[in-house]
Amino acid sequence: MADGSREAAARMAEAALAWLESLDTDQRRAASGPPPGAAGPAGAERTRWFYTPTDHGGLTFHQQRPHQHRLVMRLVASGLSEAGYTTVATVLGLENVLDRTEGFSVNWGRERTRDPGMYYLRVFGEPGGAQPWGWRFGGHHVSLNNLVADGRVAAATPCFLGADPAAAPLLGGAALRPLGTAEDLARELVRSLAPEAAARAVLLPRAPNDVVAGNSARVGDRVVRRSELWRPGQHVPDRAGHPVTGLYGTDQRALALTPAPKGVPGAALDAAQRELLRALLGTYLDRVPDGVSPLPRYDDPAALDAVHLAWAGSTAAGEPHYYRLQGPRLLIEWTNVHRGANHAHAVWRDPETDFGGDVLAAHHAAHHRAGPGTAPPAP
Repeated sequence: MADGSREAAARMAEAALAWLESLDTDQRRAASGPPPGAAGPAGAERTRWFYTPTDHGGLTFHQQRPHQHRLVMRLVASGLSEAGYTTVATVLGLENVLDRTEGFSVNWGRERTRDPGMYYLRVFGEPGGAQPWGWRFGGHHVSLNNLVADGRVAAATPCFLGADPAAAPLLGGAALRPLGTAEDLARELVRSLAPEAAARAVLLPRAPNDVVAGNSARVGDRVVRRSELWRPGQHVPDRAGHPVTGLYGTDQRALALTPAPKGVPGAALDAAQRELLRALLGTYLDRVPDGVSPLPRYDDPAALDAVHLAWAGSTAAGEPHYYRLQGPRLLIEWTNVHRGANHAHAVWRDPETDFGGDVLAAHHAAHHRAGPGTAPPAP
């Protein structure tokens, strides 16, 4: 039987090597990072991620030739399903739509603010070798993070996609909604709940301004501040010291992440609602290729039982809202609040192994056992 994770890892290595070999010395310096698990600030950079239009770290499209752009997108495609790749490519193009929405007038002190060329790629370590390696692609509303260890894709989270505008008109009366199904299925599910279950699911009558976990390196109960969404020295947001959620006091505590998930569990749903829940999971977990996606895990009824749905804000279409799905090795968060509820954020995380931290520890334990007088590997 084919091993989809190994096949995806091989495609990633081939694409990453082709891109790196196309770069000159200066380009390669910006494009390369230390191997996963390296100590110090340089090693910590791999787990620093953003979803705002800030410096994500790496080589931008602007710093490359068109033939290199194609190699970038080949690597991006290697880590995504066909539908995932189409969605990512659409989100990149939305920068031009957003520029028009804002009257081509937003100025944050750089040559172009809404810029489809300001997406960054960096490779960490040596692709295809015996040691773990990884890559990160990101820019406004995209953050893809992949770790390969022992010839398999060991981690593909955090995986963030956004859309601004979340809905835009197309010719013939159609609408472009790159993340629309993730919104529609969740709303259908929460509106289908019986009153008792709905009261359990809806944690707060108002929606937070952003996903609760923000761009934290590790999922926890720490309050993330708006300033953390931007690389130091880049654009300073309004209310920089305020929580990304805009929530305080009892509202903040009501929506705070806790080890025991809040909301209504899959075990309390009927058969039709469970089908909606699994389909909703698919809109996130099917971003990545077969063999990498953990979606088959939820064929097990017990796994689906443990997924909790929590909601905040209105359940009416077109109004600000938030939801999350939380369970073992799962955190999905969605917001659509700003620009008249036409600006969506949708992130998938694995709280236990974002960036493959536990996988790296296991790899070092198996392959780098320290002998007498030998220093252990860097964490």
